[in-house]
Amino acid sequence: MRSFALLSLLSCISTARVPYSEYVLTPKSRTLRPSQVYNVNGTVDAAKDLTTKHSARTVFRGPSAVTYDFGKEVVGLVSFNVNEVVAPDESFIGISFIESRLWINSEGCDATADSGIDQALWWSVEPGGTYTAEKWHQRGGFRYLNVYHNTTGDVTLSDLTVDYTAIPQYSEEQLASGIQTGYFHCEDEQINRVWYAGAYMNQVCTIDATAGNSLIYLGVVNSTSDITEPLPWYNNYTISNGSAALVDGGKRDRLIWPGDILISQPGIFVSTYDMEMLRDSLDSLLVLQNASGALPYAGRPFGVEVPIWSFTYHLHSLTDIHAQYLYTGNDTYLQHNWDTYKLALNFSLSFIDSSGMANVTTSADWLRFGMGGHNIEANSILYYNLNQAINLAASANEALWDPELNLYRDNDTQPLTNLHPQDGNAFAIISNLTLNAERAVNISQALQSRWGQYGAPAPEAGETVSPFVSGFELQARYIAGRPEAAVNLTRLLWGDFMLDDPRMTNSTFIEGYSTNGDLHYAPYSNDPRISHAHGWATGPTSTLTFFGAGLQVTSAAGKTWLIEPQLGGLQNIEAGYQTNVGSFSSQVMALDRGGLNVTFSTPQGTSGNVRLRYAGRFASLTVSNLDEQNSATERKLSQRILRRQVSSDEMQEKVVTVDGLVGGNYNVILQVLDLA
Repeated sequence: MRSFALLSLLSCISTARVPYSEYVLTPKSRTLRPSQVYNVNGTVDAAKDLTTKHSARTVFRGPSAVTYDFGKEVVGLVSFNVNEVVAPDESFIGISFIESRLWINSEGCDATADSGIDQALWWSVEPGGTYTAEKWHQRGGFRYLNVYHNTTGDVTLSDLTVDYTAIPQYSEEQLASGIQTGYFHCEDEQINRVWYAGAYMNQVCTIDATAGNSLIYLGVVNSTSDITEPLPWYNNYTISNGSAALVDGGKRDRLIWPGDILISQPGIFVSTYDMEMLRDSLDSLLVLQNASGALPYAGRPFGVEVPIWSFTYHLHSLTDIHAQYLYTGNDTYLQHNWDTYKLALNFSLSFIDSSGMANVTTSADWLRFGMGGHNIEANSILYYNLNQAINLAASANEALWDPELNLYRDNDTQPLTNLHPQDGNAFAIISNLTLNAERAVNISQALQSRWGQYGAPAPEAGETVSPFVSGFELQARYIAGRPEAAVNLTRLLWGDFMLDDPRMTNSTFIEGYSTNGDLHYAPYSNDPRISHAHGWATGPTSTLTFFGAGLQVTSAAGKTWLIEPQLGGLQNIEAGYQTNVGSFSSQVMALDRGGLNVTFSTPQGTSGNVRLRYAGRFASLTVSNLDEQNSATERKLSQRILRRQVSSDEMQEKVVTVDGLVGGNYNVILQVLDLA
């Protein structure tokens, strides 16, 4: 039975369509039509007909408007036909775009700048004409589309479509057959939808490399601007040398940021494995390295026009390089960038002072406040990059640990700060700066005690919930051995609020918001500017695969691997993805009393370990190699592992490891025998 289930799983992976493709949000065609009418103002005949077939006719009589709903976040160039115009004077049709229904209005789009809203697109129309937005006026993220008629008389429209411009590196045929190489499924439908929304959102944030934000109105804010009219916007800047680039957000900023890649790259790895596009995006940052070794805060044009440097984002670029190699095994790429990497790392080390910690001299980060000094986030990330800096870890633990709250302080400025940040504490667990499991658990529990109705707060950014930083907290909970809390955070923050709240797109995730549930992001004064499709919010997509399903690669493209599932209260998880060396998959089912039944497949020619956690005094482990030619190995493995089981009187979580497995098909059963 187990063998049949695994073989069925493998047969699905080998075909063009992966399992559970019904959850995939990627359109099958680049020609999109609205799914329904959201609202009508004035007199519009047959408004619904524009959602159906291209020959349908919709008549706008006098000043009137329709808001169309695509049912999910989309991107692209709008087009429509004008069939008839019956009017005494010149007639105009306008189009505007909105992500959240909060900002639907009669004046223009939601915002990409720091002030006001963006202009609508207007055309003077005549009978028999076809009207299409210019390429630089493609809209990079919207769910709702407003169609306005603001003049007297009647105008008849047909064939209202959007040319989907995301993921331009894929052909129409590839979209039709499906581009995903990875999948995820569990018994919780909301968790499934979160995973696939993250996968889709990274696609929304993959744009034509010549369609970046030109930043015409960068820095225009309400307090200094005398602009009262909606602002024009232009997506026409070349931001990388590839055909496509991964940017932070579909609507804005449409720029390449190393911090966003930090979250998005693993999500793309487990969903579409589009590593060439990621390499081109990362290269656009590395070419901007200066003589000192500093890597840019962001790519062009921001990284050139704005002289800002960020200690943490500099380090994120180093992590991104490591991940690119880990996921691809591209030795040529690593060798080509090795001098860049070393120069950047040495530049980071130059900030370490007599305290044994890095003293950060720049405030730039992910829009949090107060970055600087011996900051816990910066030092945790530096330690994560170094991986060997034991003296650095000891210094940070001594100077910044607050034993009363079981959290690290933000920095060691005097008098001691009362700020205990989410980012630094989460990354302290990820980087193992804590140096012991008990402290990691204590931090995880302390962070959870601060959760509110709408998620996990990031007090380092005021009254803010940051999906970016919460993505690190999500990882930290699994690493600390608290998977139930990770699953609960996924439901609370990503599922209940960011996915299912009616103000959201119900298909992508917002950039940030207020702890009271308002769609206000503390660093911005202009709420319509908030991005509702921001790649740095896609943490659950990779985290659920790596830690929930336990499907991790530990060296180049998966030549070595680790299977370490943590169900976290879920009853079953299936996941799979592909790399340059082959396909990886796992199927995990809960057994009585905390046991696990794990079936997994890894490519031939690879090797790896299985690590399972359990609570109880007695457990047995059976390892079965499902490849018939290795039946003898199966018996030896089972006997060897069973002898490793040692009874204990301590009722605590334990970890058992099966090491030295070669790539193939396996079934591992962990049975907990005594919980008394």
